[in-house]
Amino acid sequence: MINSYASSDDAAVAIAGARAGADVVRSMYGRRLNRIDKGAGDFATAADVEAEKAILGVIRAARPDDAVLGEESGQQGAGDAVRKWLVDPLCGTLNYAVGSMLVAVNVALRDGAAAVADPFSGEVFFTDGESAWVRLDGADDAVLTPSPATRLVDVNLDPPFPSAPGFRAVDLLTHPGFVERFRPRVVSTTLALAWVAAGKRAAYVTDGGDLSGSVHFAAGIALCRAAGCVVTGIDGAPIGEAGRGLVVAADEETHRLLMSMTRSRS
Repeated sequence: MINSYASSDDAAVAIAGARAGADVVRSMYGRRLNRIDKGAGDFATAADVEAEKAILGVIRAARPDDAVLGEESGQQGAGDAVRKWLVDPLCGTLNYAVGSMLVAVNVALRDGAAAVADPFSGEVFFTDGESAWVRLDGADDAVLTPSPATRLVDVNLDPPFPSAPGFRAVDLLTHPGFVERFRPRVVSTTLALAWVAAGKRAAYVTDGGDLSGSVHFAAGIALCRAAGCVVTGIDGAPIGEAGRGLVVAADEETHRLLMSMTRSRS
């Protein structure tokens, strides 16, 4: 089956990879899985490792000459390759390990196609680099349409906090304007980025460095950009080598409000 993707386009490869990883994540859910210590409180499970193997199998069969950066297996191929796939086989490992279904499988071609699979809803959010859709088996692809209507804002509270004390996500949650306008959510997985693109969340905020080349964030950022979301760093600057963290909003007004709140706390 994997070889059938050899002549498909990059979006199809991303979708196939994300689905392959999601199948593994779903099949191993609920088992007692040993934790593989990665240091600094981070860990992986056998589900992370096996899901990544499944994703890499799809990419290697379809795009054997492309480089890949996998969260668990590291760099394969030239680090400066023009075509590089970024793979996060299980975003939300701690959630998964304690029995929560709030996880995502992220597959992205740098500066190109990307897919984010929700193993438990069956949704696959994807982009060809220009437009963005969601696919559910048995249903037609639907265009992703961002909307601030829910007023729900996901805020990542996980360390590290490189921008503290100038910016601390926890301070944003206590800002009077935030409490008046929005309702916070913390799902601890980048599935929340796909939800902004799909109109299920009004925004997403996280601290960090340059996240554009991160295996965790690349697919979600690609989705949000293609869907028409506003995507910047926490300082309002474009994300990139000099960027800091990430603010993704469904529209300009939501982004402007969040930026005014973070700046007033800085």
